[in-house]
Amino acid sequence: MEYGIFTVGDVTTDPTTGRTQTEHERIKSTVAIAVKAEEIGLDVFATGEHHNPPFAAPANPPVLLAHIAAKTERIKLSTSTTLITTNDPVRIAEDYAYLQHLADGRMDLMLGRGNTGPVYPWFGKDIREGIPLAIENYALLHRLWREENVDWQGKFRTPLQGFTSTPRPLDGSPPFVWHGSIRSPEIAEQAAYYGDGFFSNHIFWPAEHTARMIALYRARFEHYGHGTADDAIVGLGGQVYLARNSQDAVKEFRPYFDNAPVYGHGPSLEEFTAQTPLTVGSPAEVVEKTLGFKEYAGNYNRQLFLVDHAGLPLDAVLKQLDLLGEVVAELRSHETPSPDVELVETPAPEGSAS
Repeated sequence: MEYGIFTVGDVTTDPTTGRTQTEHERIKSTVAIAVKAEEIGLDVFATGEHHNPPFAAPANPPVLLAHIAAKTERIKLSTSTTLITTNDPVRIAEDYAYLQHLADGRMDLMLGRGNTGPVYPWFGKDIREGIPLAIENYALLHRLWREENVDWQGKFRTPLQGFTSTPRPLDGSPPFVWHGSIRSPEIAEQAAYYGDGFFSNHIFWPAEHTARMIALYRARFEHYGHGTADDAIVGLGGQVYLARNSQDAVKEFRPYFDNAPVYGHGPSLEEFTAQTPLTVGSPAEVVEKTLGFKEYAGNYNRQLFLVDHAGLPLDAVLKQLDLLGEVVAELRSHETPSPDVELVETPAPEGSAS
């Protein structure tokens, strides 16, 4: 099991002080958080991709991840979203292969459609074509990392004749790919077809919904001949706020929860923690709830936590990470010995994913 954190890079006013980080501060904070994640023994740091305020997540994640790679030695660098719909798959192939070389292979990426509708027309795309874009663009990306002199013709980009993307993947091994989705069965199907990982970022959704998505992915993974349903490569999102005792955690986090736009001023903190994976409490409570994810997801391969959102200042996030390090150590003690799953892509079946 891999444990890590992901960031969406939001720039949100701290409701306890009224102060908003500058973009420069938020970007530098993100680097500090990634370095700290390695120091406390986490396996993965992942960044989102955004093209609009109020976010300071990179528009091109390999820029940030390459910088972090130069400051770290062990932690795997990934994305919590690489926009497969609005990015040119040729550029994705080039940029992430380059990152793979700079990071000496300790990277992968998660493809997704994002959660910002206006980004589609900004890049000349139609949001109504989101699923077809994801299917076609990944079909091309998959080939570009495995073939040279590629001939290609599709609906959404100009044709290619004899095109070879450079640099080639490190040691001839394409980066491992996760397909992230909250609610789209077509993306679970796509991940299963290629034998790739499926990441359910279920931070705002009830367990029943997540269970259905993962069950679909597992069944189709087996159907396409990549192994048994239990062999399917599953990742989950989660979000936490930690303090030594639950009373302090709730007291400290409540103003951030109550004022953050992402929570929509809807359910109360207590309702939200009861209905979703959000855990606000002591390390023991976070361990207990996280262990419960297996009840509906089965054994899975990657757990990423969101810890730096809603206006939390850097010093608070770094304290969270110290406690999260304790949580992860305890979670590891509960793992049952099993063969390691090497995250490498398996050949897709003959035919088309669409």
